[in-house]
Amino acid sequence: MPPAAKGLFVNNDTFGFREVNGDGDGFQALDALYRFVAAIELTPSVAVHCQDREGRVRFWNSTCATVFGVPTAEALGQPLGALVEHLGNGDFHAMIAGIWRTGVAPPPRDWEVRLRDGSRRWMYSSHFAVVRDGVTQQIYCMEFDVSERHMLEDALRHVGRAFDNARNAMLVLDADHKVLALNHAFTQLSGLTPGDIAGKPVPGLFEMSGALSDGAAEPLPDARSNARGKSRLESKHAAHPLSDIWQTARDKGYWEGELTARHLDGRQSPVWAALTPIRAPADSAVTGYVAVLTDITERKAVEQRARHQAEHDSLTGLPNRVLFLDRLHQALAKERRQHGRFALMFLDLDNFKTINDTHGHHAGDAVLQQVGVRLTHCVRGVDTVSRLGGDEFVVLLADIGGVDQAAHVAGTIMHALGEPIHTSGQALHLSASIGIAICPSDGTDADTLLRHADAAMYHTKQHGRNAFEFFSPAMNAHVVARAQMENQLRAALAANEFVLDYQPEIDFASGHAVGAEALIRWRHPQRGILLPGEFLRVAEECGLGVPIGDWVLHEACRQARTWRDAGQALLVAVNLSAGQFVDHRLLATIDDALASAALPAHCLELEVTEAVIMRDDPATSATIAGLAERGVHLTIDGFGTGYSSLSWLQRFPLFKLKIDRSFIDKIDGNPDEPSMIPAIIAVARTLKLKVLAQGVETDAQLRFLAAHGCDEYQGYIAAPPVRAPNFTVQLH
Repeated sequence: MPPAAKGLFVNNDTFGFREVNGDGDGFQALDALYRFVAAIELTPSVAVHCQDREGRVRFWNSTCATVFGVPTAEALGQPLGALVEHLGNGDFHAMIAGIWRTGVAPPPRDWEVRLRDGSRRWMYSSHFAVVRDGVTQQIYCMEFDVSERHMLEDALRHVGRAFDNARNAMLVLDADHKVLALNHAFTQLSGLTPGDIAGKPVPGLFEMSGALSDGAAEPLPDARSNARGKSRLESKHAAHPLSDIWQTARDKGYWEGELTARHLDGRQSPVWAALTPIRAPADSAVTGYVAVLTDITERKAVEQRARHQAEHDSLTGLPNRVLFLDRLHQALAKERRQHGRFALMFLDLDNFKTINDTHGHHAGDAVLQQVGVRLTHCVRGVDTVSRLGGDEFVVLLADIGGVDQAAHVAGTIMHALGEPIHTSGQALHLSASIGIAICPSDGTDADTLLRHADAAMYHTKQHGRNAFEFFSPAMNAHVVARAQMENQLRAALAANEFVLDYQPEIDFASGHAVGAEALIRWRHPQRGILLPGEFLRVAEECGLGVPIGDWVLHEACRQARTWRDAGQALLVAVNLSAGQFVDHRLLATIDDALASAALPAHCLELEVTEAVIMRDDPATSATIAGLAERGVHLTIDGFGTGYSSLSWLQRFPLFKLKIDRSFIDKIDGNPDEPSMIPAIIAVARTLKLKVLAQGVETDAQLRFLAAHGCDEYQGYIAAPPVRAPNFTVQLH
C-alpha cells in the first residue's frame, strides 16, 4: 500500500474522505479508494479525475479521455483548466478554493464546460476532498455527461414559452378532461387563469347551445361566477352532444368545429377548435387531450364583408340579384308549405336616362341611392327591396293578406318617389312605373313571376307611366310580341331589311326641291312595309336606336352623293333621336358617313327636337359646336311643341325651324282662331333662320304659309315620301 493511504478511510455513502487514526485503518481506506476508483474505471458513463493543490491532473480515467477528448497520457500533469474550461470560471475557481481551504465539498451541481475543440457540454459534477493529517491532499471529481438532459430541458423550456406565447388559445387536459395547463391566449379569450381551473374539469368546453355539457364539468367558484359572469365555449354543432365530440376525437384522432367563446365579462368570440387526443407510446391509450382554439373574429368579419359585397349592390347597399333570387326562392318554398301569398313588384324609374344625360352620372347615382332609401322606408322589415341594375328595382312583399295590400304599398312608393330629390343644389323630380305579380295566381316559380311583373311594368310605361298595374294574361301576350319584335329588329339590321324613303322639301319662291328628308321604313318579311311609328320606339328601348340611326346616316349620305353626281345639289335631312344625339360617338359617326360617301358637310342637315337642343349640359354644347365646325346644318324639328326661349336659341348656330304639322292642320279650321304660325315665322326671322312647314296638304294651307313669308314646305300636296323622288320637275 502506498504511504498516502495512512490515516484515511472511505465513506461510501457520501464519497467523502476524512482523517482517521491508525496506520491499519489508513491503508485499508486507501485500498478501498483504489478499489473504488478501479470499479468506476469500468463504468463507462462516469468520468473521474483528480487534481493536486497546483491544479494539475493526477488521475484521468478512460471516460474522461472519451468525454473531454484528451488522452490520459496527455492529460496527466496538465492544469485542469488547460483541458476543460468551466464557464462561469469565477464560481468554479471559488468552489475549488473553498474545498482546499475547508476540505468540504459543496453539493453536486451541473457545470457547462468548453472543451479544447470549442464544443460545449453540460457535466453533473460531484467533488470530494482527500484529507490527510487534517490537510486536503487532492480533490477528486466524478462527472456524468448530462448534455442530452439539458438539451431536453431547453427544448421543454422552448416548448413552454411557445405554448404560453402562442397566438392561439391552448388547453392541455388529462384523460378525465381535467385542465393540466392553459396558455396566456386562453386567459385572454376566456378571462380564466391557471389558478381558476387548473386540476378542475374543463368548464363548459364544447357546451351545446347553452346547455351544460354532460354533467362532468364543475361550475366555476361562486365568487368569480357571480362577480364576472360565466366563461364557456358553445358549439355550433348543436346536433352532436359533448360525449360524441370526445368519442370522435378518440376514434378519428381529432375533432374540430366552430365554437363561440364567451369571456367572463360577457364578450363573445367565434373560434375554430381542434381537439386532439394524446396517446401513450406503449399501448396507444388516451392519456390526455390538447385543445387549440383559434379566434376567427376577424376572418368571420372579412367573410361577412365579402358575403355582403357579393350579395349587395355597391351603390345603394340594397340586396342585389343574387340575394334577391335567394329570398324569392325562400318565399316560394314557404308558399308551398303554408299556402300563403306574396307579391312581386318590378319598378322602373321614368326617364331616368334624362337625369344622367342632363345632370351627369354623379347626380344619377345620388338619385338611385335616395330611391333605395325611400323604397326601404315604404316596406316592412320582412320584405325585400333589391336593385337589379340600372334604374330597375324589385320589391318582394312577403305574406300579404290580399292584393289590396300590394296596391297600398305601390301607392306609398309612388308618393315617396314623387317628393323632390335634392342633389348638387338642384331639386329633381321623379316618377316610377310599377308592375305587380301575385304568387301563386300569377306564377309559382321565380322566372314566371319576374317575367309577369316585368310585363305589367312595361304595360304601365306604354300607358302613360307614373302608375302601377297588376299583371294580366293580355299583358303577357303584349310582352311576348314585343320580345319577338326586338329579336326581329336585330335580325333586320343584320339582313339589311331597312330602306329609306325621301320626301322633297320645296322652296316657296321657285317651286323646286332644295332638299329631301330621309324617312326609314322596315321591309318586314311577313308584315310588309312598316312605318317608323310601328318599330322605332321598341328599337330605342332595346338599345338598337343608335345602330339603326347610324345606318340611316350612312345610307342618306350615300344617296345624297348619288344626287350630286346626277347634277342635283340637294340637302339631305336626317332625324336624330335623343339617344343618338347624346351618344359620344356621334361626331365620329358623322365624319365616317361623310367620308364614306365623299359628301360635303354642308349637304347634310340633322334634325333634332327642342327637348334635345335645350339640354343645359357640356356634352350637348360640345356636340353642337362640333357640328358647326364641320359645316353640318342643325335644324329644330317640330318647333312649337316643346319649350324653348329666344335667348336660349340665340346661343346655338341653327339653320332652320320646322313648324310642327299640328299648327298646319289648324289653318283649315276656324278662321277666327289666331294662328301661331306668324309668330313662329317672326321668331325665325329674328334669329335669321329659315322656316319650313311640315305636313302641307291643301291649297289653303299653301296660300296661308306663302302669305306669311314661310320659306319652304313639305307634304303630300307636293310629293309623298318615295324611294326615288323626281327632282327634275317643278313640284307645285
